[in-house]
Amino acid sequence: MLKIYNTLNKQIEEFKPVYTRATPGKLLQKKIGLYTCGPTVYNYAHIGNLRTYVFEDILKRALKYNGYKINHVMNITDVGHLTSDADEGEDKLEKGAKRENKTVWEIAEFYTKKFQENLLDLNILEPDVWCKATDHIKEQIKLVQTLINKGYTYETNDGIYFDTTKVADYGKLANLQNQELKAGARIEMGEKKNPHDFALWKWSERHSERHPERPEGVEGSPTKKRQMEWHAPFGTAQGKSGRMGFPGWHIECSAMSIKYLGEQFDLHCGGIDHVSIHHTNEIAQSEAVTDKKPWVKYWLHGEFLNMGSDKMSKAGDNFVTLDTLKEKGISPLAYRYLLLQTHYRKQLTFSWEALEAAQAGLDHLYEEVLKVHKVPKSIKSEAISEKFQEAINNDLDTPKALAIVWEAIKNKEIDYKTLLKFDKILGLNFSNVTIQQSSNEIIPDEINKLLDLRQQARAEKNWAESDRLREEITKLGYEVEDTNEGQKITKI
Repeated sequence: MLKIYNTLNKQIEEFKPVYTRATPGKLLQKKIGLYTCGPTVYNYAHIGNLRTYVFEDILKRALKYNGYKINHVMNITDVGHLTSDADEGEDKLEKGAKRENKTVWEIAEFYTKKFQENLLDLNILEPDVWCKATDHIKEQIKLVQTLINKGYTYETNDGIYFDTTKVADYGKLANLQNQELKAGARIEMGEKKNPHDFALWKWSERHSERHPERPEGVEGSPTKKRQMEWHAPFGTAQGKSGRMGFPGWHIECSAMSIKYLGEQFDLHCGGIDHVSIHHTNEIAQSEAVTDKKPWVKYWLHGEFLNMGSDKMSKAGDNFVTLDTLKEKGISPLAYRYLLLQTHYRKQLTFSWEALEAAQAGLDHLYEEVLKVHKVPKSIKSEAISEKFQEAINNDLDTPKALAIVWEAIKNKEIDYKTLLKFDKILGLNFSNVTIQQSSNEIIPDEINKLLDLRQQARAEKNWAESDRLREEITKLGYEVEDTNEGQKITKI
């Protein structure tokens, strides 16, 4: 029985999927709908960002461990996310393009690939659906038009805004109903009617010259001041029918999640900093569009990774990337191991000393896994498995789950097969380590990455991709063999 902390109701709840009933007493089975807020691809993801994706990966693995099938959707924000996280400041993608003297499209492509490499390095399972905001402009325009038609909006000189006073329970996720928010406390009011109101669509600056650079097949007419803008059918300023503009950050996630998961789904996740603005506004506009309450049944949020007394942040230039760790000889999986030792809802303070200790701890764990590899089946493994699953099902208690693993190893109460089963949750790649160590040869990082991809392809029963990766590994001078213990790699 999986139990998780639901930010919406401020308590730990038993997970019960949003299955629809086809006939009385019979469920129409479907996949669990899971939406995780992806990166804004204007810079490298720092390891504080990546903490959230590790926690979401543990959630996904726990769902699979409990027998659920999942449809996991993750967005790529490549337009509309302003530097204030609300409605003020510069578009982060436009800012990134100026910083590096590139087009926004080049910036988005480069940092999307870097983010996906980070997921691979951390052994994070990829989503079933990647969706870019710029590929779903029509869906966003449609949602804005629906909100206009329903009377939830008003227009200002700089965009179309959602009137939060039209929603009686606005702010329920962050408990904003019981907070006094004065004008200017979080944002400048400008022409907003209420402090909490937020932009659904922002107008581009007028009289801007056309920008010649845009990838073939991409709709819209970019400008020198904004490389990303689209014509929307709404907007009446200066008597015009429609204007050039770009979507607000919040409408993007609503449009894409509804498209791929339906008007009501199970799980929506992100960092704790999304609660008071981004996710609060998603809920307001989505429930206004769909008339479904709750729009999402369970909301889960991961806590900050702090750098000293502050959260790790790109805005404050106090951040560390995964590449920085690798340059210092720290394995990305050592960082994953460090994160597993603290509950996802507790803040964690970063230090190099803690990371080095995690690397030593993981190396020690791998040594113990090698010893267990030679141990026959343990008669106590079933009882250990029950304790392990109980810990994971108690709001993803990975610190306790790790403690159970170490205790079982110390007392020689666990076998290799059970360790591999636990690693389906932990994601520390026990099988690859065993094969590499037993072959007594150092396997290049490039080959390890291909092995990880192939292992994931086989887990998803994508046999064509598995065969393709095998051929790629062979071309690089290595032979891979599938055994009961995992992939065995040898140099040709």
